[in-house]
Amino acid sequence: MEQRDHGTCGVHCSQCPNGNGRVRFAAAELKRLVDTTRYGWLEEARPDLRYASFRRTLEWFSQAQCHGCQHGGGAPYPNRACAAEEKLRSCLECPKYLRCEKTVYVRDNYPFVADNYARVKEVGLDTHNSEEEERALAGIDLMSHLERRYCQHIKID
Repeated sequence: MEQRDHGTCGVHCSQCPNGNGRVRFAAAELKRLVDTTRYGWLEEARPDLRYASFRRTLEWFSQAQCHGCQHGGGAPYPNRACAAEEKLRSCLECPKYLRCEKTVYVRDNYPFVADNYARVKEVGLDTHNSEEEERALAGIDLMSHLERRYCQHIKID
């Protein structure tokens, strides 16, 4: 398996559902199920659902694979241009990371990046990347954090 880098933001690509392929896989599976069970009839029965648009969106997600910020992928966060100007591989290498306005979104939504920043200061980005890759291979990803944050009201009947 090819070693991945941290995104410029401080999240390791192999732990991100866009970078590790989970989004692509899930969308492809849902697209397969929707196509197999032929839900096209929804277009007429429920035009408010805009089935054709939903189907095209699934198609796009099933083909999408983020290749990481270092290879032209990733979300267009404002910190990417700044990191490029400063010649940084990751914002985790910047001494202003914890107080930079350009990293507020990432820090607010993925608070563990503060720990990543501290670890990079301690061992360097390359060692930290290797450690995060090992964590990803062991099944650690940021989904559990996101699920706790955004799926707080889950009720299974």
